[in-house]
Amino acid sequence: MKFLLLTLITHQPDPVTGATETPAQRLRRVVDSARLAEELGYDGFAVGERHEDPFISAAPPVVLSHIAAVTSHIALFTGVTTLSLLDPVRAFEDYSTLDNLSGGRLELVIGKGNGAAQAKLFHVTPQDQWERNREGYELFRRLWDSESVTWAGKFRPSLTEAKALPRPLQSRLRIWHGSATSRESVELAALHGDPLFSANVTNPIEPYAELIAYYRQRWAAHGHDPAEALVGAGTAGFYVTRDSQDALRAYRPIFAARQKVARAHGLPIVFETVEDFVERSSALIGSPQQVVDKVLRYHERFGHEAIHLSADSDGLTATEHRASLELFQAEVAPVLRERIASRPLGAQRYLAEEAAR
Repeated sequence: MKFLLLTLITHQPDPVTGATETPAQRLRRVVDSARLAEELGYDGFAVGERHEDPFISAAPPVVLSHIAAVTSHIALFTGVTTLSLLDPVRAFEDYSTLDNLSGGRLELVIGKGNGAAQAKLFHVTPQDQWERNREGYELFRRLWDSESVTWAGKFRPSLTEAKALPRPLQSRLRIWHGSATSRESVELAALHGDPLFSANVTNPIEPYAELIAYYRQRWAAHGHDPAEALVGAGTAGFYVTRDSQDALRAYRPIFAARQKVARAHGLPIVFETVEDFVERSSALIGSPQQVVDKVLRYHERFGHEAIHLSADSDGLTATEHRASLELFQAEVAPVLRERIASRPLGAQRYLAEEAAR
């Protein structure tokens, strides 16, 4: 199994201390988290894309390019790239540049995005966001694969023998499709033979397991080898300590603060207590053995090869967060790597494919 750290770069008061960083401090902490992830042996680092409060993750290729400059081998992910909002040509230019600068470490996770503020900024509506996502993906893929592209679509000017530069380092970029609740992204991934990354953060396991099962069904229906299907999954929370009660005590005020924010924004409350959250959500909170058991239990339903954990220490001290990440790598990751086979990520995949040519 492979392990990523993910940040959506939230910018709001710490849920326990109430302290608020400046945007510059918050962004520097993201870079520091990526360096720590590589130091501790995590396989990848992912940066989300959002265009509304309380996030400052509007420019993932900029953040990831900085991370590429201060790391050497960790895979670089987006989580997700909101192609429904972007000009595919400009997105290609950004990510092809990042691919070259990072030595082929890039892996894209795409999705339609959501949120009322995004609609105001980009004039993308619930009625057209899926069509925009599909069209953006298909043009982005063609630009990556071909040096000359002639194309006509619905949402941007047509192209005639267009050559987008710079040409990428990876001849075939791995593009994951982020999936939360809708079958549209699942169908697009299966149609094109791409991997699926399940959000797996808001609800209990059942709806996500159903979507992944649908992905595998549609994958086979489109003529792909079932053994080649590739799935990743998120986690709703993360804190591992040697004593499970210590983890629960530390996470309780974090959970309470998040519940307060959710209620203030009128969001549905799925888990009423932290105990219910730990039991029924995908959160990995507890002792190393509890975390191993839970990941293996989810793997029985998902068959996933990669998971993401929170890169952020919000609500924890830096010492507590680092200790948790270190304990995971020392006592959880080795067991799961041995029990769950997984394919290479980032430059490992790129270099292996180049060697096989």
